[in-house]
Amino acid sequence: MKAKYINPYTDFGFKKIFGEEASKPQLIDFLNALLPEQNKIVDLTFKNTEQLGLTDLDRKAVYDIYCENDKGEKFIVELQKAKQNYFKERTIYYSTFPIREQAEKGEWNYNLKAVYCIGILDFTFDDYESGPERGGFLHTIKLKNQNGKVFYDKLTYVYLEMPNFTKTENQLEARLDKWLYFIKHLEDFQSIPAIFKEEVFVQAFKKAELANLGQTELDKYENSLKVYRDLKGVIDTAFDEGQIEGKIEIAKQAKSMGLSMTDIAKLTGLSEEEISKL
Repeated sequence: MKAKYINPYTDFGFKKIFGEEASKPQLIDFLNALLPEQNKIVDLTFKNTEQLGLTDLDRKAVYDIYCENDKGEKFIVELQKAKQNYFKERTIYYSTFPIREQAEKGEWNYNLKAVYCIGILDFTFDDYESGPERGGFLHTIKLKNQNGKVFYDKLTYVYLEMPNFTKTENQLEARLDKWLYFIKHLEDFQSIPAIFKEEVFVQAFKKAELANLGQTELDKYENSLKVYRDLKGVIDTAFDEGQIEGKIEIAKQAKSMGLSMTDIAKLTGLSEEEISKL
């Protein structure tokens, strides 16, 4: 059966639903579903997704979505389609950019705004046991001391392991459940399920409907979908828990598809210099 809605795991699809100015209500609602009640977001401002190092020689960071709320708190939202060596390290490295950009010249008391790094993962952590928290698909990480008490509450990493989210429609309870069900099954829907009656979801479906895309956007989506499917096939067969041969094979395939050096580096963990030599 022909798909009616876009695949949200594609770069185009994810940004269409959550990363455009017109998509702010959806992004705010999704982030609020993840945050404690006292941290609710009222408004967001999108920021430049490409963050540069201190010098031209430093590795840069390119986020899927980077935004700031009305209180100045920073949010990085990443959709990760495949396993990557040192993925946790990469998210921690990424979090240093919104921390560092808060530095002020002259007298400054180091009072930082909170930073949140959110990863929507189309894979599971093999080295991280899924605990009972929300059925094992949600992991909220903070800096804690040896007794498990939060030492610093302004740096939070949230990982959503989508393969571990297995709830059916009649099991959905929390707002987050609905969003994850939406993301995981969107491409398979032929109509809007009754559980998505709220306006924020109705608009999300409207933005995701292929019939509402112009020809230029449709072409971009089809290309993004092809890249996603081709790369997923290569990754599933060639990426063997970080074996360098697997990463090189993926990089070669990605180069032949015309992906940018930045995207290939993000996907494989290889440096742009290493990729240019392939």
